[in-house]
Amino acid sequence: MAETIDLRSDTVTRPSPEMRAEIAIAPVGDDQFGEDPTINLLQERAAALLGKEAALWFPTGTMANQAALRALTRPGDDVIVSHEAHAVWHEAGASAANAGVQFTAIGARGVFTRDEFAAAIKPRGHMLYPATTLVEVENTHNRSGGIVFPQPEAAAICQEAAARGIATYLDGARLWNAAVASGLSLAQCAAPFDLVSVAFSKGLGAPAGSLLAGSKETIQRCVRCRRTLGGAMRQVGLLAAAALYALDHNMTRLAEDHAHARMIAESIAASSRIVVDLATVQTNIIVFHLAPDAPSAAEFAARAWERGLLVSIFGPRTIRAVTHLDVTRQQCERAAEMIAALASS
Repeated sequence: MAETIDLRSDTVTRPSPEMRAEIAIAPVGDDQFGEDPTINLLQERAAALLGKEAALWFPTGTMANQAALRALTRPGDDVIVSHEAHAVWHEAGASAANAGVQFTAIGARGVFTRDEFAAAIKPRGHMLYPATTLVEVENTHNRSGGIVFPQPEAAAICQEAAARGIATYLDGARLWNAAVASGLSLAQCAAPFDLVSVAFSKGLGAPAGSLLAGSKETIQRCVRCRRTLGGAMRQVGLLAAAALYALDHNMTRLAEDHAHARMIAESIAASSRIVVDLATVQTNIIVFHLAPDAPSAAEFAARAWERGLLVSIFGPRTIRAVTHLDVTRQQCERAAEMIAALASS
């Protein structure tokens, strides 16, 4: 096989030698007792970056999302999300199994408005409807191509939610990308929300880890929720050290990933057999569609794999490609050439 160019996800990155060195020397303790100094430092630093009182580390983003639902809702509640939200599509039905909630999906292309949110709210105490107790915003939005949720609309939605007694949650697994693309600080992006998550294992390149940030009271509830999901942490300062290194060295370079994704999108958009909405390519994700006279997504991915290009199948004729710190500009240029050629084959 030729040189592998892995664009399946930004989770495929591997720790650099420098990150591994930080992991090796990290002081650790038992986090269940609050005695891991490196995890404590990461939680304090992340809370400050996000403008929140406290934060809590999780091994995975799905566990963080599930703990957030458990902390902010009750079984049988309704949660309003965007169409094709990660919580609906990519968590194996965990929200139904763990939190017992149902979703109402609204909007289009990963975004919804304050008016759409207000119209979808189900009142408490109704004889038939499940009460809407939480609204969740995903920023950036994975399945919509990495778009950045407009901050004024997010603030308006949270204002409406507060007036209705509805909690607000920001699924910000790629919030780092949203901040870099929008020019806003992380604290500005997170400010309207009661609770926010971020992931260290995507664009920042750490081997594992996500985090929830919010008020001290909410985070304390999340501690118990994490435990009930199997998340009693021990000497996880090793992974916290990787996240701290990533914050110091891998955040500002996210603009490179965005530029690489834009280059790929603009290049393949010239193909008559590829449909890509350039307006959605705002960060490091490209979602494109194969025309009827092009190979199917399964055929495309199989042929790409034979040539050393790895991508994700998002539908019968839909493909996702994600740039990250482990692919170079030259590799992305080569990937764009291969994508166009494979679509025409």
